[in-house]
Amino acid sequence: MDPRLAVRLIGECPGRPGEDEVRSSVERLLGLHVDLSAFYRTAEPDDLIGPIVTRFRGLKPPRFPTVFEALLNAVACQQLSLESGLSMLNRLAGTYGKTISLTPTSLHAFPTPDSIAGLEPSALRNLGFSRRKASTMIDIARAVVAGDLDLGGLERLSDTEAVSLLTSLSGIGRWSAEYVLLRGLGRLNVFPGDDVGARNNLAQRLGIQAPLDYDAVRNAVSRWQPYAGLVYFHLLVDRLEARGALAASEAA
Repeated sequence: MDPRLAVRLIGECPGRPGEDEVRSSVERLLGLHVDLSAFYRTAEPDDLIGPIVTRFRGLKPPRFPTVFEALLNAVACQQLSLESGLSMLNRLAGTYGKTISLTPTSLHAFPTPDSIAGLEPSALRNLGFSRRKASTMIDIARAVVAGDLDLGGLERLSDTEAVSLLTSLSGIGRWSAEYVLLRGLGRLNVFPGDDVGARNNLAQRLGIQAPLDYDAVRNAVSRWQPYAGLVYFHLLVDRLEARGALAASEAA
C-alpha cells in the first residue's frame, strides 16, 4: 500500500492559505518530491555509505518552511547539542509564536520576523539564549522587517554568493551559512563541513582516527557529489538511531 499523508487546517485567520499553498509547504517541509533515484545509484554500491543508505531507503531531505526559520535554528544550535538548541527553540515558539489550543495540548508556530523584531535581547536571554545569540536573532528579524535583508533572494544566488552574504551578518559563521543552504534552501550538494558531530560520524565511517578539518571533509564527501547533503542527513539519522532516539517513533 502506498503511504498517504492527511493534512488538516485548524483555526481561522486573515489570508488563510489555500490548498495549493499548503500542499507546496508540506512538500517542501518533507522533501516529498525530491527524486532520490540518482542518489541511490551513486551511494548504494559505495562500501562506506551504502549500508546506511540501504537501511534508511526512502528517507527524504527535510527543509524548514522558511529561510528565516532555518537561520534562527542555525543560530540557536551554534556550539550546542541538537537537544539543547531545540529545547530553546521550543521555548521561543511557545512564547512568541502563534498558538492554537487543542485538547489536551497546544500547538505553537515558529515566530515570524515581526514578532521577534520588537524584542530586546533580555527577552530571549530569559529563554536560555546567550546575549550574542539573542542579539543576532533580533538583528536578523529587524533587518528582514526593515527590508534590508532579503532572505528570499538567496534562492537566486550561487552557493558561494549565498555563504558570503550570510556570513556578512553579525553572528553568522560558515557552519550556520552552510546549514541554511542545506536546510533552508535545499542545496543537497552542501555538507556543512564545520559540523563537529557530522565530522566525527564521517571520520568513523571512513575509519579515520584523527579529527577531520573542513578541507578534509570537503575532499571526503566529493565522492558523493552532488549529493553530499543527503549523506549528511543519513549520517545524522544513523547517529540518532544508535542513540536510541528513533526507537519511540518506530514503536509508534
